[in-house]
Amino acid sequence: MSYGTLVSSAVLADHLFDPGWRVFDCRHQLNDPAAGSRAYATAHLPGAFFLHLDQDLSGPTNGRNGRHPLPDPLLLADKLGAAGVALDTQVIAYDDAGGAFASRLWWLLRWLGHDRVAVLDGGIDRWLVEGRPLATDSPSSSPATLEVDLRAAVTSSDAVLASLGQSGFCLIDARAPERFRGENETLDPVGGHIPGARNRFFRDNLDVDGCFRPAAELRREFLALLAGSPPEQAVMSCGSGVTACHNLLAMEIAGLPGARLYAGSWSEWCSDPARPVVC
Repeated sequence: MSYGTLVSSAVLADHLFDPGWRVFDCRHQLNDPAAGSRAYATAHLPGAFFLHLDQDLSGPTNGRNGRHPLPDPLLLADKLGAAGVALDTQVIAYDDAGGAFASRLWWLLRWLGHDRVAVLDGGIDRWLVEGRPLATDSPSSSPATLEVDLRAAVTSSDAVLASLGQSGFCLIDARAPERFRGENETLDPVGGHIPGARNRFFRDNLDVDGCFRPAAELRREFLALLAGSPPEQAVMSCGSGVTACHNLLAMEIAGLPGARLYAGSWSEWCSDPARPVVC
């Protein structure tokens, strides 16, 4: 059996040392980029490899392509292959932020054409609550080849601009409501949102325990947000293309696949003063 959205800690515990499974620690803090690697060095799930949001799951920035542009797909495939990931490998991603960063790896692998990837529901926090083991050693693996079959799952700022106001187009922003309104902006130089965007804070996908809410609830809420637009015409954005992946995962759980990612998101959009904004 393969997993393509979420996996429980109980299932993962049964497969921790399965040679066909690979686990990746994606912990990160936007205001302290070294926090994830420090946490990994202190303790992590047994057998887990570490991937850094800035260094592994993003490409170089140039001041115009957002804070977390997409990585080169071939370089990413090489990094994952070095950890033993092939097309038949079951990949599990986890973090300590309700899947905010793990969902980035989930989406990236699907972008590469790899569907056997899931997020650990509840992350390392749930793992610890259940008294499951941790490790401090760094794993090793025989390298594998991860073939890339890149999917058309991304949209650009030009495409978003051309779609504004068009019937059926639905742009959904995953940032916190105050940042969406242009208040308390601390990460980007301009506050506000793209005209016509609808706000769906990614944390609304989670229950009080930090696990994803039931699929039926997510489906009902996303259908209301889409307001008749098909999922295939929806575009997910956020501050830099990271937590937007959380909404993409939630839509997949809800049985609403096909939405695209605006990878540059607000941090790219607001870098060009010619683009319209709503404050």
